[in-house]
This record gives sequence, C-alpha cells and structure tokens, in this order.
Amino acid sequence: MNILNNKIDFKAILTVENANSNGDPLNGNMPRTTIDGFGEISDVCLKRKIRNRLLDMGESIFVQSDEKNIDGYKSLRERADSNEKLKEELAKGKKADIDVYSKIANETWIDVRSFGQVFAFKNTELSLGIRGPVSLHPAFSVDPIDVSSIQITKSVNSESSVSGKASDTMGMKHRVDFGVYEFKGSINVQLAEKTGFTEEDAEKIKEAIRTIFVNDSSSARPEGSMNIEKLYWWMHNNKIGQYSTKKVHESIKVIKKEDVSIPKSIDDYNIIESKLENLKLEIYEGV
Repeated sequence: MNILNNKIDFKAILTVENANSNGDPLNGNMPRTTIDGFGEISDVCLKRKIRNRLLDMGESIFVQSDEKNIDGYKSLRERADSNEKLKEELAKGKKADIDVYSKIANETWIDVRSFGQVFAFKNTELSLGIRGPVSLHPAFSVDPIDVSSIQITKSVNSESSVSGKASDTMGMKHRVDFGVYEFKGSINVQLAEKTGFTEEDAEKIKEAIRTIFVNDSSSARPEGSMNIEKLYWWMHNNKIGQYSTKKVHESIKVIKKEDVSIPKSIDDYNIIESKLENLKLEIYEGV
C-alpha cells in the first residue's frame, strides 16, 4: 500500500429534487439555507454520508451512527476499548504513548486516518487530537432555493387515549423543490503521511463520494431525489500542488442558462470546464 504522494482536489455537483437535503433541527427541520436564501448541506452531514458508504463498502469505521451501528458498541469509548492494544495503552495513564495510540487508531479505522478524530475520554489522562488529510467544505446551492412546506396528519396511537379523542396529530414536512449544489474538498499530503492515508484510501473516498446517496433514502429523501451529477477529481504532480486549491475549484463553474427563469433540472444549467495545464483531471458520473 502506497502512502499518498500527490495532492488531490475534488469537486462534486449534485441535484436535489423534492427532498430535504439537510434539515436544521433549530429551525423546525427545514432545509438549511444561508441568510441569502442559498441552500446548504453541512460538511458534518456530508462526512456522515461518506462514512456510511465506506461502512457499506466493508471498511472499519470509528464514528458510526445509531442507524448504521454494526458492532453493537454504544459509545466511542467502548469501540476504542474493543481494541486491546488501544485499551492497554490507555491504561498506562500519564505514561501512555500518544504516538503509539495515534498509529494504532489510524491503522484500525479509515475515517480516523481520513478525517481525523479527537480521543478524549472521562477518567483518563489521554487527550489526543488527530488531524486528517481529507477536508470538506459545506455544499451550497448555485442559486437561491425554494422551500415548500406541507402540513401532514399523523394518525398513529403513540399512547392510549382515555378521553376517547382521535389520535390524529398535526405535523410539518419541508422540501427543496429543486436545487443544484456544489461541494468541494482536498486531500493534504503532509497530513496523509502522518496518518498513513494511502492512495488506495483516496480511491475509496472517491468512490464513496461518487455513490454518496446510495442506500441513503428516507421519508425526507426518497430514493432518487438526490444525485451526484458530476465528480471532478484532480491529481497534482507534487505534494503541495501545481495550482492553488481555490483556482482548481473555480475552474469548474455551474451557471444557469439565460433563457431559464425557474430551473427544473440539471439541463437548465451550463457546466463550464476550464482545463488547467498539466493538471490531471478525471470526471465521473454519479449513480
């Protein structure tokens, strides 16, 4: 397995149609928007989906969600202690070797060596922060989005009724009618060397992003309502990059066609691709 030696930048274009792309719990679970009305999907949400896809692909994941918990551990502490070498090191207290603990954690879980992780548990002397090489920006829509809200009736007896009244309760559902979003990121070689992130790991991250909405459906995101349209993957020819990340990301622009007032599909947009000299670019379709 080869440690990554070339900087990587990437950018994905995705569409949302009649789905709640990322609900905001502080705003009635409405789709996240910026103050200017642009749709937003948090980087935390994107990392969760990438972790889920890596889990589907058979990889070992440290930060598992409750709905994707495959090993039965109820906390990160339990999962960390399930590794005997980590448990032994942690038991040393102040004498614990942070470098050894970090090396074992990176070798064990792909999300740790990709995104990094903070290991700080109660009643222990160990406090360790690992910086991962894979960084993600939040996704933002190309244009301001329209959010539709509908009132629903939930006809479910969640509790027995002694009054004889109907059990119907009212609720709300929110969705983005249609939106084109972009999210981007990079993989840092210097941090990859520290965590042991390999070229093979980069390929797995790429595939997880390309298929990020596979096995991700819910009542808020019906199957097929969110889709990766294009994934752009740049491989530089050195460790720090031939061009700045900003210049690389801005070489791909998504612009609404002039004769379109209300976009309904990705066909209502022009994707302008500006090639950067001597920079390797791979383009993938989503699924």
